[in-house]
Amino acid sequence: MELPRRTRGDELLKPGELTRVLQRLRIRAREYDLSSVIACAFDHRTRMLPFIFSDTRMIPAGVRAVGAALADAGFARTRIVLQQWNRNFRPSQMRLDGSIPDVFMVSSMSLHSEECMKLIRDAHRIEPAHRPLIIAGGPHAVYEPYDLFSTDPACPGGADVVVTGEEFVLLRLIEAVLSVRVRGETMRAAFIRARDCRALDDIPGLVYSRGERNGVPEELVDTGIQRLVGDLDELPHPVLGYGLMEPPGGHATLSTHALPVEQVHKHSPISSLVLTFGCKFACPYCPIPAYNQRQHRVKSGDRIADEMYRLNKEFGLRFFFGADDNFFNDKARTLDIVEKLARAEFDGVKLRRRAHWYTEVTVHDTLQMRDHLPLVRESGCRALWLGVEDLTATLVKKGQSADKTTEAFHALRDAGICPMPMMMHHDSQPLYSRGSNYGLLNQVELLRRAGAVSMQILMLTPAVGSKLLESTYTTGQVFESVGGRAVRPYMCDGNYVIASNHAHPWRKQLTMLAGYLYFYNPVWLVIALVRNKTRVGKKPAYLQIFGMLGLAMTIVRTSGWAVRLMLGRIVRTVRPPASQIPMRGVDGGPASHDTSPAPAIPAQPLIRHTERLREIAAR
Repeated sequence: MELPRRTRGDELLKPGELTRVLQRLRIRAREYDLSSVIACAFDHRTRMLPFIFSDTRMIPAGVRAVGAALADAGFARTRIVLQQWNRNFRPSQMRLDGSIPDVFMVSSMSLHSEECMKLIRDAHRIEPAHRPLIIAGGPHAVYEPYDLFSTDPACPGGADVVVTGEEFVLLRLIEAVLSVRVRGETMRAAFIRARDCRALDDIPGLVYSRGERNGVPEELVDTGIQRLVGDLDELPHPVLGYGLMEPPGGHATLSTHALPVEQVHKHSPISSLVLTFGCKFACPYCPIPAYNQRQHRVKSGDRIADEMYRLNKEFGLRFFFGADDNFFNDKARTLDIVEKLARAEFDGVKLRRRAHWYTEVTVHDTLQMRDHLPLVRESGCRALWLGVEDLTATLVKKGQSADKTTEAFHALRDAGICPMPMMMHHDSQPLYSRGSNYGLLNQVELLRRAGAVSMQILMLTPAVGSKLLESTYTTGQVFESVGGRAVRPYMCDGNYVIASNHAHPWRKQLTMLAGYLYFYNPVWLVIALVRNKTRVGKKPAYLQIFGMLGLAMTIVRTSGWAVRLMLGRIVRTVRPPASQIPMRGVDGGPASHDTSPAPAIPAQPLIRHTERLREIAAR
């Protein structure tokens, strides 16, 4: 179920290719005053531990990056709408500068896919002659693009095209559509012509529909797996995206102006930044290595320092979370980054005094960086999230053990960096084990004593795009419904037990809550307040307070599910996610994102888009 890998040596774009497409679009932007709205879908039912409070206080990197790319390409009439802040937003009522935008984009994680489809269907309420081009993207699109097209004739309305890649793919799509667009024509009409003359087929990273019957596509065409930007310094500067935010509010429409610059840090005190992509480990439950085509991509330390400096200067942002897969993945590259950040200054003041940053690493790589952790702190780092998963390495082996994890945590605390462990609970792990560290409470206690400042405990859940996904379904572990209640996408966040072979899965649900309660409670809050003279200061106490509040909300949301697991009938499914619409590649072969066993549909005769474009130009 992993994304297939491109031919070796063809995984990355040629250096400067993203820069060149931006330059070409800036020229076209003078002719086409393109307007667009980008919506970030968010299901408020997912507001639980471990991301409670930060989920609405940090602008997501994905939509911000898309907005920055459009602004850098010359399309400044762009607005970014977060459902976290604007839960009543209705695309059918959106107006930008008094008119319906040319393009409406939706970015979504799988957790928020129901809200994503509601936004898309609402956009279909706009009269077809004026309807914007609807583009879907984000993590859900990367792994399940077929899910963003309508399959129900009674409820039609899906995306016009799905982008299964990053900013470059979107920019190439817009460039291709603008290349056939004639004056006075809508972007959607131009897209349909570009699609029909096969002008999109040489852009890897797209899925679009062909034909329609009762509002449902007859087939989906997959242009393949994207090529990735290798040098992350080529990405548009994030400062361009922060000036495009829709102000928080309860209106269905858009505000006249974007969120004022001086208010950005008030609503989003934490800034998400892309620092590196990729991880050398190949955990079977994780889709990240396959997504990155087994590549490790980084930004330079100079570029990261410049991003922090400009975001601090222009928006007052001081806290930065690195959207990394494993920041310590490559020791030499990591040292180059932290050395430059440690030397960087904000108008004569050291960066670490004006900005703090946080990101994700592994225990194994933290020990490799043990001697350099003081330098990491000097660069401004104050907390690191570590994928501990399972201390005994029974579930997953990434070079971790109880002794190594304790050693890594002590080294981080000694350097003044907060260790933030991320744990995975699974069927064979008991609540407590006598004489070993196998039990969940045993591991929570060990991590607490080692210096853990926060705690994340999630149930192992099949992740789309991972090696484990298919076998988890075919072996009957995945629940379809419990007590008559269907498993919904928002429940696939690890807080709900939705896949288990345990005889009493309700115990797994309560075990997670017990683990959280053992870590977040008034006793440890008092102890954290008393022991606040360490280098990490009062952070453990603050996080205890946030943790207890988040735990209360998590208990309220998941306790009913535990009761259903205890008393209700569990219906299981053996069918992995697959497209209900036939999919094929541009050449008629299998589609890269198709997981169904159905044979591919033979391709229609290929009409070279260059010849069709000449015909259009001649007319």
